[in-house]
Amino acid sequence: MNIQPRNFLLAAVCAAWLGSAFAAPDARIATLAAKEKPALLETLKELVSIESGSRDLEGLEKISDLIAAKFKAMGGEVELIDPSADAYRMEDTPEKIGRVVRATFKGTGKKKIMLIAHMDTVYTVGMLNKQPFRVEGDKAYGLGIADDKQGVAVITHTVAMLQALKFKDYGTLTVLINGDEEISSPGSRTLITRLGGEHDAVLSFEGSSVKEDKLSLATAGIASVTLNVTGKASHAGSAPEQGVNALYELSHQILQMRDLSDPATGLKMNWTISKSGSNRNVIPASAAAGADVRVLKVSDYDRIEQQVQERVKKQLIPEAKVEMKFERRRPPLEATDASRALAKHAQQIYKDELGKPLGADDAVAGGGTDAAFAALKTKAPVVERFGLQGFGAHSADAEYVLVDSIEPRLYLATRMVMDLSRNKLPGN
Repeated sequence: MNIQPRNFLLAAVCAAWLGSAFAAPDARIATLAAKEKPALLETLKELVSIESGSRDLEGLEKISDLIAAKFKAMGGEVELIDPSADAYRMEDTPEKIGRVVRATFKGTGKKKIMLIAHMDTVYTVGMLNKQPFRVEGDKAYGLGIADDKQGVAVITHTVAMLQALKFKDYGTLTVLINGDEEISSPGSRTLITRLGGEHDAVLSFEGSSVKEDKLSLATAGIASVTLNVTGKASHAGSAPEQGVNALYELSHQILQMRDLSDPATGLKMNWTISKSGSNRNVIPASAAAGADVRVLKVSDYDRIEQQVQERVKKQLIPEAKVEMKFERRRPPLEATDASRALAKHAQQIYKDELGKPLGADDAVAGGGTDAAFAALKTKAPVVERFGLQGFGAHSADAEYVLVDSIEPRLYLATRMVMDLSRNKLPGN
């Protein structure tokens, strides 16, 4: 791969000399970021060249071995964890779940910092053949490159930079890379939540946008409602009265639960799929429907679940059997004062040392995130989107990251770990 990295250090220093808007960056870190840029691109090529869909156990085993080897080579204590046995079982949860890579680096300080990303993708086996890794101009393309193999690569080379700096002022630096994020993290969620509660800060490396480079302090929670109605089949022409019409009961249930959304709080519940019957001339003996639920606060889960449970008791046809399942697929990430302070510090580094704008707000953005599991039982700061700027996640034909975002993000992640370790954030 013939890629000439821009002289990030020279550009930053010149910019600082030309104006007083920001100070020069730390020369050691900037130099290392420039040095790591081509190495990170090679890592991206390695990661993207392994297909690792959430249900592709062979691919997930191969990529987890690669990631584990990289952190082991840097001196980390590495575990490959099978999370299948204790998984939260949802309707689409596979029996066997991809392994989690956990790497632990021990330092001389007291602060515990965790960096998280995921290695699985939404793509199916065979798609790689038509879309291999490639670099065109300022864009590096590949399936899963933005979501979230770039996150794995940025964490890997941030750790490499810290080691090159011989920086060990943290107490524990934990890296956690899971292989089930795209299926709502049924296996890794418990581990992520537990470790989130044990650390002083969590940085999550989902990517930022090419349109608006910003960190995320809040994301929506995702849940689902499934209704299964059992009735009784009968001939629709000669004996409909002998049947129990599951479709009628399902339609009643959907209609009586069509108004549970609450725009004032951001709670959304929408029926999105349904099916019933087998033949036109048979009273349907079964019917099913599913609803998508989004919440902004963890407490809203209890409220909407209770409302659904109460409504489902009001049946149109008493003889029908109605079963309801409410699945909490992913909690919301809620902004806190601690996360706002951490994000503000990151913004200051970007502005003062790199001369670049970096957004950060608590407007709910994008889909769910594992950062929400990390934040579920802690008051420590948890902030999302420390990864590269990218585009086209889940698109199957247009996914890429911006090559020019590599050095700034490596610089930022390294500085954040160092400042967190040394207790330099506001309020500490």
